Amino acid sequence: MGRVLNITCGLLRFLFTRFLPFIVLLLALFIGWLNNTSIEDNIPVEARLFVFLIPLLKGLLPPILIGHGKLPLGKATPPVPDDLSPQSRPTNEVMLELVTSTGTSGNEEDSTPVNYMPQEGIGMCCRPTAYDDVSVERTILWYLLLGGRHIDGAQLYLNHIPIGRGINAAISRGVPRDEIFITTKVWPSHFGYNTTKSLIPAFLKELNVGYIDMVLLHAPVRGTSYFLPKECKELNLTYKQCRQETWKALSELRAEGIIRNVGVSNFAVHQMHDIIELYDNNEDTIIAPISNNQIQWNPWAPKEWVDTVTFCQANNIIITAHNSLGGSLEHHHAETIDILKTLSSKYSRSVSSIMLRWAIQGGAAIIPGTGNPNHMKENLSIYNFELTQDDMQSIENLRYSDDVNSKFKAIFKPLE
Repeated sequence: MGRVLNITCGLLRFLFTRFLPFIVLLLALFIGWLNNTSIEDNIPVEARLFVFLIPLLKGLLPPILIGHGKLPLGKATPPVPDDLSPQSRPTNEVMLELVTSTGTSGNEEDSTPVNYMPQEGIGMCCRPTAYDDVSVERTILWYLLLGGRHIDGAQLYLNHIPIGRGINAAISRGVPRDEIFITTKVWPSHFGYNTTKSLIPAFLKELNVGYIDMVLLHAPVRGTSYFLPKECKELNLTYKQCRQETWKALSELRAEGIIRNVGVSNFAVHQMHDIIELYDNNEDTIIAPISNNQIQWNPWAPKEWVDTVTFCQANNIIITAHNSLGGSLEHHHAETIDILKTLSSKYSRSVSSIMLRWAIQGGAAIIPGTGNPNHMKENLSIYNFELTQDDMQSIENLRYSDDVNSKFKAIFKPLE
């Protein structure tokens, strides 16, 4: 008994005197690395954590640490054949019209031409191939050559540069730039009039393009309203005022022509009202309308998001659905739902295709993320079948199933 006690005490002594300080040191270094950024770097602190954790959650070492182009075979996006030329755009492709004028005082003379966004796009987030520069460039080139035209990126994903390489590689092979719709987003840490005015030119340089088709406010706040952006904190602005100042900056950049549309992401109704307030209160300045709201949209989204979609549809704001299957960590649960399995069999389509079809048939744009060319082809064929109204309703009814909703605990509600 005494020997066991001595061994136990020795082990505890080792853990507390050697191992624990080592862990504390590693944690301190990691936190320091996360915070080794500034507004001038255009890198949100959260971005480093994001690109570090997502690969780890998938069982892979983060490319940001081990280097790009080193994902294992079968996990990386394959090379694009040198002789692959641009394929036809998807049959029956739908283009969604984006509102370009508020139609209110000070905006009547807005002569911006009508803008259209391809309803099906590719999301460049939340998977290991989205954070490996080699796979990102290949993904964009594959997607554009296969006929896709809508690319959804963000400042937070730290992959503007390889996205730009992929876009320009596709252009060099014959894909017209004016057919490509590029979306990116400003993270809340970089909200503020002056910060945003300097940020968008940096995005243009990173993407190596002359204009950006749409810029979104990525979220209404930075996790919680206690973390105000630097510029807004210095000016003693509220988060509402901070969002409004950011919107004014984007509106001016839109008037200059370097961005074509402005929208929001993860905004609830009351937060959109903060932007709409500007329409009537700026008689001397053209304020851009909210063209798009990108939200987590699926049949088990909470009432707050249902209300948001209803509001957007009533105000000509296009919805883009992210996490169509329930989130990057819980999407597999969709494969266990009986009605979705039944419809999958009925239409000889995957459950993911059924869910994407439900979204676009309801009027939303979709941005499924993949680095697999075969999955891209499957997603681009989403226009080739149609659900009946009864099938649409059966999917909608999942919203009222406690059994189904209990499987998707990571569905978040709007931030305050």
